[in-house]
Amino acid sequence: MTDVTSSAPPQGASAVSSNPAQRFLKATELDTRMLGMVGALAVIWIGFHIISGGLFLTPRNLWNLSVQSASVAIMSTGMVLVIVTRNIDLSVGSLLGFVGMIMGVTQTEILPQWLGFGHPAIWVVALIVGIALGALIGALQGYIIAYMGVPSFIVTLGGLLVWRGAAWWVTSGRTVAPLDATFRLMGGGPDGAIGSFWSWVAGFIACIALVLMLSYGRKQRRKFHFPLRPLWAEGFLAAFGCAAILGAVAVANSYPWPAAIVRRYAEANNIAIPEGGLFIAHGIAIPVLIAVGVGIVMTFLANRTRFGRYVFAIGGNPEAAVLAGINTRWVLMKVFILMGMLAAISGAISAARLNAATNAMGTLDELLVIAAAVIGGTSLGGGIGTIAGAMIGAVLMQSLASGMILLGVDTPLQNIVVGIVLVIAVWLDTLYRKRVK
Repeated sequence: MTDVTSSAPPQGASAVSSNPAQRFLKATELDTRMLGMVGALAVIWIGFHIISGGLFLTPRNLWNLSVQSASVAIMSTGMVLVIVTRNIDLSVGSLLGFVGMIMGVTQTEILPQWLGFGHPAIWVVALIVGIALGALIGALQGYIIAYMGVPSFIVTLGGLLVWRGAAWWVTSGRTVAPLDATFRLMGGGPDGAIGSFWSWVAGFIACIALVLMLSYGRKQRRKFHFPLRPLWAEGFLAAFGCAAILGAVAVANSYPWPAAIVRRYAEANNIAIPEGGLFIAHGIAIPVLIAVGVGIVMTFLANRTRFGRYVFAIGGNPEAAVLAGINTRWVLMKVFILMGMLAAISGAISAARLNAATNAMGTLDELLVIAAAVIGGTSLGGGIGTIAGAMIGAVLMQSLASGMILLGVDTPLQNIVVGIVLVIAVWLDTLYRKRVK
C-alpha cells in the first residue's frame, strides 16, 4: 500500500483560498497558537533589548533568564493538568516556600546530628523528604477536593494561607543558611552548570533524539495508515529543532565565569592565566536540565499514558468520563499529588539558588505559574493544554520580569503588568474557544 501524505492538494474552494503560509503550516503541522506565543516572546526580547540599550539579549542575561525560569516552568507543567481538569491550585507558591523551608531545616539542623556535617547523603535525604512532603500535601488537598467535594479554589486558597504561615512557624521567621554544598548545585551558578564540553554533548544527544522521534512518529503513522508529512517538512522540523537546540547551547557556552572565580580556580589548580584572561564557560545550568527533564516526563505522561488520557477526558466532559468507567476522583487526587511533588522540586531549586531557605520564597509564584499555563494555551474551560506551551509561557513571564528589572521598574508596577498580561491571556483564550466552536 502506498503512503498517503498530508500534502495532497485541497479540493474545491479551499484549494483556491490556500496560500503558501497555510500550506506550510498544514504540511509541518505546527501549532499556530504556539507560533504566536514564540512570536510574542521574540517581540518582547527584541523590545527590551532595544529599550535597555543592548543589555537584554546578552549571554549573561539569557543564561540567568533560563535559570530564573526553571522553577516556574516546572510548576507550570503540573498546573496544566490541574487546569485541564477544570480546577485551580492557588497554593503552589506557599507550598514551594514551606517545603523549601523543611528541606533547609532538614539538611542544616536535623541530618547533621545523625550523619555529621558534610555527609554525601544529606542532600539526597533532604530532597526525598521534600518531594515526599509535597506529595503528602498534594494528596491532602486532592482528597478534600475530589472526595469531600470542596471546590479547588477554596481548598487551595486556604492552602495559600496555611502553608505560608507554616513556613514561618517552622523557624519563627528565621532564614536557614547555608545549605549543603551538593544541594546548592541545583540552583545554578558556576558550579551548578555542566560546562562547555558536556553542554555540547547534551545538545548533540538532544538533536539525535529529535531526529529519532520524528522518524519513529513517521513510522507509526505509516503503520496505522495515517497521513504522512512531506519529507521536506520532516527535514525542516529536524533542521529547525536542531538549530534551536545548538543555538541555545552556544549561548550558554558564551557566558564565562566571573574573573574572580576564574582566578581562584586557576590558583587552586595551578593553572597559569594568559595575558588575555582565562575563558571558562558556564554551559547549561543544572536547574535548566532539571526543568527540561521534567518537561519531557510530563509531556510523556500527558500524551502517552492512560493517566494523561483520563485527565484530558475528565476536563473535556466530566460526566462522560464517569460513564466511561474512569475513577475521576482518584485521577483528580493524583493530579494534585503530582502538583505537590513538582512544587517541592521547584522549592529545592529556589532554595539552592539562594543558598538559603527564606520565608519569602515562592511569594506570588502561583500567579506566575497560572499565567504561564494560560498563556501557553491551557484553557480555563478545561480539556485543552500543552506542557511545552506552559514552559514557553513561563519563559515569557520571566522575560517580562527580567526586562522590567533591567529597566529599573518598581515591583508594584511589575505586579500590575503581570496582572494585565494574565487578564489578556484569558481574554485571548476566550476568543480562541469561541472561534473553534
